[in-house]
Amino acid sequence: MATTKEIKNRIGSVRDTQKITNAMYLIASTKLRKAKSELDSTRPYFEALRGEIKRIFRISEEVESRYFYPITGEHELPGSYGYLVITADKGLAGAYNQNAIKEAVRLMKDHEDPKLFVVGEYGRHYFQSHNIPIEKSFLYTAQNPSVHRAREIAGVLLDLFDQGKLSKIFIIYTDLKGAVETKVCSTRLLPFHRAQFIVPDSQEKKVKIPFEFVPSIEQVLDNIVPSYVTGFIYSALISSFCSEQNARMSAMDSANRNAQDLLDQLSVQYNHIRQSAITQEITEVSSGAKSMKRKAGKRKEVQGFDHR
Repeated sequence: MATTKEIKNRIGSVRDTQKITNAMYLIASTKLRKAKSELDSTRPYFEALRGEIKRIFRISEEVESRYFYPITGEHELPGSYGYLVITADKGLAGAYNQNAIKEAVRLMKDHEDPKLFVVGEYGRHYFQSHNIPIEKSFLYTAQNPSVHRAREIAGVLLDLFDQGKLSKIFIIYTDLKGAVETKVCSTRLLPFHRAQFIVPDSQEKKVKIPFEFVPSIEQVLDNIVPSYVTGFIYSALISSFCSEQNARMSAMDSANRNAQDLLDQLSVQYNHIRQSAITQEITEVSSGAKSMKRKAGKRKEVQGFDHR
C-alpha cells in the first residue's frame, strides 16, 4: 500500500499536469477565435471570385478550360492523381491527425500512381515512417496558415496540373461544422465540374448589359481559376487549423476532467490512509496508557502488601 508521502507527491504531480492541460486549452481557444476572424475577413474576396466564375457560365455554359471537365462529361482522366493532405504539426488533438491520414490512405489505394503532397509535421512523420513516398512536403508550420502560403501550395499544384503531370488533384482536410463538430473532407480540387458554377434558371439573374471579356472569355476564366484555387486551399488550411484547435480543446478539457477525477480518488485514498494512521496512533497511545495504568495499579498492590 502506498504511503501518505507517495500519494501526496502523486497529487502534486497530477496538479502540475492539470495546470499544463488547462493552459493548452486556453491557448487553443485563443488561436481558434483568431483563425476564424482571419477566415471571415478574407472570405468575401474569394466568394466574389466564385461569383465571377458563375457569371462567366451564365453567359456561356460551353466555354472550354483546362481547369474544368470536358463538355462531353468525361470524368475518368488518364494520368497521375495528386493528393494534398493537411495535418497538424503535433499531436495532443484526439483523433484529428489520424482521421485525415486514414482518409488519404484510403483514397490513394484507389489509384495506381498517387502523388502525395503533405502539410504538417505529423503527416510528414507518419508517411515517412510507413515508407509512403511524398512527392513534395511543404516545409513550413501548419500553425500559421496564410494566403501567401496557400498561394505557394496552389502554384506548385497548378504548375504540375498545367504540365500534365497531374490529371486530378484532391485535397484532404478537416472541416469545422458548427461550433464543435468536425468532419474529414476529401474534395476534388481540380478539375472543376461545371455544375458547381452553373446557376439554375429559377435563380439566374437577368443580365441587362452584355459583358465583354478581353482578350477572350477562356483566358479570363483561366486567370480567375488560380486565385479561386488559392482561396479554396486557404480556406481548407484555416478550417483544418480551427478543427485542430477545437480537437485540442476537447482533448485538454477531457484531460482536465480526468485529472480532477484522479485527484478526487487520490484525496479520498490519502484521507483514508491518514485516518487509519491517526486511528492507529490513538489506539497505540490508548493501549500504552492502559498498560501504564495497570502497571501502576500492580505496583500499589505490591507496596501495600509489603507494608502489611
